[in-house]
This record gives sequence, structure tokens and C-alpha cells, in this order.
Amino acid sequence: MAHATFDEFDRLDIRVGTIVRAEPFPEARKPAYKLWVDLGELGVLQSSAQITELYTPEHLTGKQVVCVCGLGGKQIGPWMSDVLVTGFHQPDGSVTLCVPDAPVPNGTRLR
Repeated sequence: MAHATFDEFDRLDIRVGTIVRAEPFPEARKPAYKLWVDLGELGVLQSSAQITELYTPEHLTGKQVVCVCGLGGKQIGPWMSDVLVTGFHQPDGSVTLCVPDAPVPNGTRLR
């Protein structure tokens, strides 16, 4: 296991946001959704997430998720992803989203 310093961890911009819109992303190479995530003061940022096995767009709308911000954009086919939505890979290959267990104001940083 690699070790990081607390200063290195503190440089990461990890925040909570609410998915305000989700729709299929048929142009993606692997099944995915396009997500719009409200990150409070950062605004609504776009992401792409390969989470189609466990979630539907209807189930995702309104869900709070943990995001890594400030990584720079990543072009995924015709879609620009601005933020990384975090999750855990399951043994079957599906992804479970990383979510807070109680409501948190959008944009709140992880500390």
C-alpha cells in the first residue's frame, strides 16, 4: 500500500454534490450515464459514470454523491466530464456509488 502525507490528501478537492439530471450515454464504449451534479458554489458539473448495473437515471436524480473536483476535464467520446463521481467496484463488476449517510450541503468538502 502506498502512503500519502496529510498535506497530499488535503490538496484533493473531494466534495459532496447532488445529481440533478441523469440520462443514458449511448455513445460511450461501455454502458454509462451522463450525470449533472450540483456542487454548490462550484455550480453544476458534468460527469460520466459506468453505473448502469445498479442504478437507473430515475433512481440517480436527487442522490447525493462524493466527487473529486479539480482534476481537469476528461473527454469521453463527445462528452466532457468535469468531475469524478466516486464508487466501489463489486466482485461482479458493478459499481456502488460512494454516498454520505445523511444529507450534506452541496459543495461541502471532505475533511
